[in-house]
Amino acid sequence: MDRRQQKTRTAIFDAFSELLSEEPYSRITIQTIIDRANIGRSTFYSHFQTKDDLLNAMCTELFRHIIDGVMNHDLPADHHNAPGVPDPVFCHILQHIKDNSYHIKDLLISESSDIFLKYFRDSLRSLISIYILQSSDHQKKDIPDEFLLNHITGSFVEMVQWWVKN
Repeated sequence: MDRRQQKTRTAIFDAFSELLSEEPYSRITIQTIIDRANIGRSTFYSHFQTKDDLLNAMCTELFRHIIDGVMNHDLPADHHNAPGVPDPVFCHILQHIKDNSYHIKDLLISESSDIFLKYFRDSLRSLISIYILQSSDHQKKDIPDEFLLNHITGSFVEMVQWWVKN
């Protein structure tokens, strides 16, 4: 994607995020999005097919770097795992949520929050399954994987919801 396309995509995401904070998802139309983003209808459709497609793309974009970075063990050097220091995976995720809190808060308080939360839970669940459940520390535990996976995922998502909203 070239710089011009990225700039347009960012304008669409920003416009959509602003609209989500102002009105219910069901009342947002393609027309209101393109008016707010100051783009043409054909430009919108060259990037997205529907507003649901836009919502999914926005969720994907928000979590792509987080998930990809952890999956590729591409964590920043200052995220280290020392005694008393939280797991670097969760620090990495929280830092990105903080950096994108504007978009995430709008998604969490919107009518479409169920779609966002499902995407977040699924992404986090995959990450935890690969990163934590396969670690040598976990394999020494007698806790069923499904229980641990549901507990960590649910607790983390609820904590993020509270943190972003408050």
